[in-house]
Amino acid sequence: MRSVLGDRRAIAVLLGPALLVYTLVMLVPMGWSLGYTFFKGNVIEGFTFGGLGNFEKLWHDPQAHSALWFTFKYALAVSAGQVLCGYLLALLYVFVLRKSSAVVRTLVFFPVILPTVAVALMFQKLFAVAPQNGLANIALEGVGIHHGDWFASAGGSFVVLVVMDVWRSMGFYGVLLFAGLVDIPDETLESARLDGATGWRLIRHIVLPLSAPVLLSSVVFSINGTLKVFDSVLALTNGGPGSDTTPLTLYMFRTAFSYGDYGYGSTIASLLTVVCLGVTLIVFRFSRRDLTKG
Repeated sequence: MRSVLGDRRAIAVLLGPALLVYTLVMLVPMGWSLGYTFFKGNVIEGFTFGGLGNFEKLWHDPQAHSALWFTFKYALAVSAGQVLCGYLLALLYVFVLRKSSAVVRTLVFFPVILPTVAVALMFQKLFAVAPQNGLANIALEGVGIHHGDWFASAGGSFVVLVVMDVWRSMGFYGVLLFAGLVDIPDETLESARLDGATGWRLIRHIVLPLSAPVLLSSVVFSINGTLKVFDSVLALTNGGPGSDTTPLTLYMFRTAFSYGDYGYGSTIASLLTVVCLGVTLIVFRFSRRDLTKG
């Protein structure tokens, strides 16, 4: 292995194709998009150099600020729900169901492979008020709570969107975190039990620290996915009511492809890239600080 890794020609042969594909698929489009930020127009009408005008427009654009705030709010709520529900499912699989968890894992994972449009249509029916109440309103009225049209208000639409995406994806994070929990040595858990660590104490002082790496990976994966949410919003609310549930991705899409302003759309995309990178670095920094303290 050392002889292979020490050979520059072997390294070039092994890494060259992957780097070439990554450059063509990722780096070139990113550079192309960054170049668009200094221009106005589109491929049909032509482009005119605008300098930093797009960035100045973004700084003063209230709709962009609203989209950015919604993106952060959605990412925080859904990421917390995904990772928390996924971790609870993983604990259920490992410590309660154990070897009989395969069927439950399959059933809970099933929504992950469903088409986004199908899931959105199902939740529209579940939270519908016309022509008849959906199951959600029927259940609430059964306990004396009356709720109007969920999709007529920003708060109601946000709640349905968060519930839908957490329900849809928690099975994936349950399996991901389950893979990390099963790697914890049985000898370590048994020793902790003999020392009197059971229940919450076992999870808090043994399971949680040992599963921290996979938990961190889940948090980073979840946050980067939720910051770039697009299909579920488009299918469920289409950014409405008004633009109250419009994330940066949908605002970018409409700006570039509906309004034909490639330059400003690319500027919004650059903002989203910086946000994703910044949030990831913050998560890694805090996690490293916690590991150092531990």
